[in-house]
Amino acid sequence: MKELQHLNKYFLKYKGRLLLGILITIIAQIFALVAPKLIGNSLTTVDKYIKGEIKNIEIVESALLENILYIIGAAALASFFTFLMRQTIINISRYVEYDLKNEVYQQYQNLSTNFYKKNRTGDLMNRISEDVGKVRMYAGPAIMYSIRTITLFACLVPLMFITAPKVAVYTLVPLPILSFLIYKLSRAIQKRSTIVQQFLSKLSTFTQESFSGVSVIKAYGIEPEIKNTFDDMVVEGKTKNMNLVKVNAWFFPLMILLIGASSILVIYIGGLQYINGQIDVGVLAEFIMYVTMLTWPVASIGWVTSIVQQAEVSQKRINEFLKVEPEIQNLVTESTPIQGNIEFKNVSFTYDDTNITALKNISFSLNMGETLAIVGKTGSGKTTVLDLISRMYDTSEGVIEIDNIPIKDVNLQSLRSAISIVPQDAFLFSETIQDNIKFGKEDATEEEVIAAAKFASVHKNIIGFKKGYDTILGERGITLSGGQKQRVSIARAIIKNPNILLLDDCLSAVDTETEEEILSNIEHMTQNKTTIIVSHRISSAKNADKIIVLDNGNIIQNGTYEDLIEEDGYFKELYLKQLSEKDL
Repeated sequence: MKELQHLNKYFLKYKGRLLLGILITIIAQIFALVAPKLIGNSLTTVDKYIKGEIKNIEIVESALLENILYIIGAAALASFFTFLMRQTIINISRYVEYDLKNEVYQQYQNLSTNFYKKNRTGDLMNRISEDVGKVRMYAGPAIMYSIRTITLFACLVPLMFITAPKVAVYTLVPLPILSFLIYKLSRAIQKRSTIVQQFLSKLSTFTQESFSGVSVIKAYGIEPEIKNTFDDMVVEGKTKNMNLVKVNAWFFPLMILLIGASSILVIYIGGLQYINGQIDVGVLAEFIMYVTMLTWPVASIGWVTSIVQQAEVSQKRINEFLKVEPEIQNLVTESTPIQGNIEFKNVSFTYDDTNITALKNISFSLNMGETLAIVGKTGSGKTTVLDLISRMYDTSEGVIEIDNIPIKDVNLQSLRSAISIVPQDAFLFSETIQDNIKFGKEDATEEEVIAAAKFASVHKNIIGFKKGYDTILGERGITLSGGQKQRVSIARAIIKNPNILLLDDCLSAVDTETEEEILSNIEHMTQNKTTIIVSHRISSAKNADKIIVLDNGNIIQNGTYEDLIEEDGYFKELYLKQLSEKDL
């Protein structure tokens, strides 16, 4: 249970409720033990009357009536406290589940972009849902039944030895055998639970990717192949689960068998002692009820063991991600005011997953309110520049300064709050168009949303929809065209009113006329904002104060638009090529 020690901080957090639950459990079990003793006394009284040891029937009736009332009262109180026990301890498990899910989700948010390149979405989802659910069963039912079983044994075993030591010994003989079998089975359960949970992550990843990429699947007509793959995975999953179930299936039969053996021993040994006059018949009945009371607690040991083993496996998988140190650390606790001055000093960057060096010793500076255009071939490192400014990654070599402060010495939250970025692949959430735009400013008014949409030249498209701004988008904004997604993404960035605006080839899917309109709006809006525009189109760079041309991670040209179209090189070649295409 080493991995489950991670939950101890939550048990300490709710220790008051937990201690109350334990107290209630003990009280419930004490009241439950009253009935066997009273029933035994009642049978003994009747037996004595039959044997003639008690002559007055009224004494028997009075004793029976009194015992019946006590039994009813004890049963009612035991039921009431059992209800309170479940309400207390099971609720704790829900609190622990809530806290653990929040902890995992917060860790997911803290982890860097690089982490998500190496791990699949389905696996991430499975750990925060299925695995946390398994852990909750440990924090609730497993603890509750364990406390109940321990309390029952702690109260019942001494009582049994006080009442009839010899019968008690024979009654408890099967328990060591039970312990050994539980140990062997629990090891097998742990191994097979690990296999099942790992496969669930694989299955979740496959289904999630299939649903997200359903348009590609349909376009290529590969539905049968995907269906066959899914069928094979389902069969594989059934096989792995059946292997686990087969082991689990041994528990209850073994428990019932051993409880049955205890009952036989009680009847046989207790019967001999009753015949020899060593115990009363009520004691014999009392012990049979004790064995019956032990049936579920002892049987639940196997169930609880299975829960604990599965929770151990799931918590281990959760801990694997919780122990990952975020690559991007916020080293400054106090907020940092951001003006918008940016400077790269001999910056190099290599992606550790592909070992590709995207930037090689590049340097440039950009003052607050200036616009920089970055032009270059695909894979030249343009997007990497933007990722480094927003600290999605840290530089491999060199320094980036924001307002003359090394970027690592700037509060991360302050930095990202001052930046709006429109990525190359616009991502929209499965919410309304209005909610997607307000993602940039949560408390934005309807007028601000409409103004941002007009700025991005998408307002006319939106009001043409049946539900307008209340149109709910499909996953990743599939409801909209590529150009519409890009423009909604621009509106989301603009409404934030950032100090630094980063545009990563975000006009590639719009026509030239719309591009001109948006660029004109951006030029007007960003007069006092630092703007970086990444583009393959020369037209996107013509209003920039500075232009740099990247090739294979190196700056091969830099200057103004007028300078570069006169200078022989990549920029002039691209200008002439796109100019001829426009004429055609």
